[in-house]
Amino acid sequence: MSSTSDEDTSECFDLAIVGGGAGGVLAAIHALRLGTSGVRIALIEPASVLARGVAYATTHVEHLLNVPARRMSALDSEPDDFLDFLATLPLEVTREALAVSYAPRLHYGRYLRARLAQAQQASPAMLHWFHDQAVALDHLTNSVQLTLDSGEVVHAHGVVLAVGNSSRPLPARGSAGLPPDAALEAWDFDAIKRVPPDAELCIAGSGLSMVDTVLSLAQNGHRGRIHVVSRHALLPLPHTAHAVVEFDAAALMTMNLRQRVRCLRLAARRAIEGGLPWQAVMENVRPKVRELWCTLSHADQRRFLRHVVRYWDVHRHRIAPQVHAQLRQLQGSGQLQLHRGRLDTVAREGQRIRVSLRMRDRRSQQLDVDRIINATGVEMRAQLMRNPLLAELLVKGFARAGAHGIGLDTTSAGELVDADGRVQPQVMVMGSLRIGSLWESIAVPELRGQAEVAARQLLAAARG
Repeated sequence: MSSTSDEDTSECFDLAIVGGGAGGVLAAIHALRLGTSGVRIALIEPASVLARGVAYATTHVEHLLNVPARRMSALDSEPDDFLDFLATLPLEVTREALAVSYAPRLHYGRYLRARLAQAQQASPAMLHWFHDQAVALDHLTNSVQLTLDSGEVVHAHGVVLAVGNSSRPLPARGSAGLPPDAALEAWDFDAIKRVPPDAELCIAGSGLSMVDTVLSLAQNGHRGRIHVVSRHALLPLPHTAHAVVEFDAAALMTMNLRQRVRCLRLAARRAIEGGLPWQAVMENVRPKVRELWCTLSHADQRRFLRHVVRYWDVHRHRIAPQVHAQLRQLQGSGQLQLHRGRLDTVAREGQRIRVSLRMRDRRSQQLDVDRIINATGVEMRAQLMRNPLLAELLVKGFARAGAHGIGLDTTSAGELVDADGRVQPQVMVMGSLRIGSLWESIAVPELRGQAEVAARQLLAAARG
């Protein structure tokens, strides 16, 4: 996609969106749908293809969405929109079956690009895509100035920060000394596909990134042993068919963390005793996650991050049943082995890599493998995201870290808060940068809501 206009882009845009992954494209779609004649929108993204980012960059059919298709619409007002898109594809599946299916993730990126193109065609507003990276932001009298890596400058009345997700570094001493072909990133899907089928592997992390890696290896007919190392050695749990259970999630709000955990465990036990899946309890809780996080005391939020978060993640961020069954089959055969501990050191030993682990019982264990794969997931600390714009904002004091050092500090509406605690209404934040404030902030329902709020608020201010 290129610019839809030959207008001089040195003029001030009404809105600039930094990031062209799923979040940025959702913001652009909503801005175009809201935009009137004369509205000018800038989208700043260096990648050659929009709406991919980390989540939807895969081109491999084995990587599935972790939510049924019926719940993945980009628009709150049109809940069946993604399902409508899938129904136009030559999938030879009934609409009813598509609704409950876990579609390949590659379709979702295509869906967002298709809806962006439709929004451009239907909107009187203009969208200009800068194939560049924003590296600095400065506040002017009536606008915000964004400096791009090329040196070009973009002025806008309002800015949406939708920079997307960054991976955590491999948490092992010596990892920087490994050659690139020995230490791989789980999000480098093509590199994972090139792993020799007989290679013995160590995967750091047992979450959703690990699942993608194992699925690609299995699709390639991998025969080598796969060691998975994580602190708790817990695999993501499966979704089940839709079921309804009576559980008052709102009652959790007045409880402390310990009481909430006990209440959820009791509700899950009662559901199972009644012949219902425990997952039905989590479905009741799902719409309340933001409130649950915000009503925890600061001390209890810290306890959650220290002691509960992994148990929450495997129950909350579930995977397709068929994917879970595949992982269990690999475990049962002995090819996939879980190790409960932490990476300590990694070092090249001849043609192999020696991985030293610190186990939960304080024992040390060594693995000799051919490749190590970093699947430790999303980096939540903005200062460690290796993003030059975020680093610049923090250094200048235009932003500060969010609660517990996670993401950036924002208001409840998503407006950026600077180092002195002042609200910056011209800059709104969405996605992973709001995890510290909201906890639940990277799933599609949250992204589409944040995108619409940001586009509506900033366009209204620009035209006010």
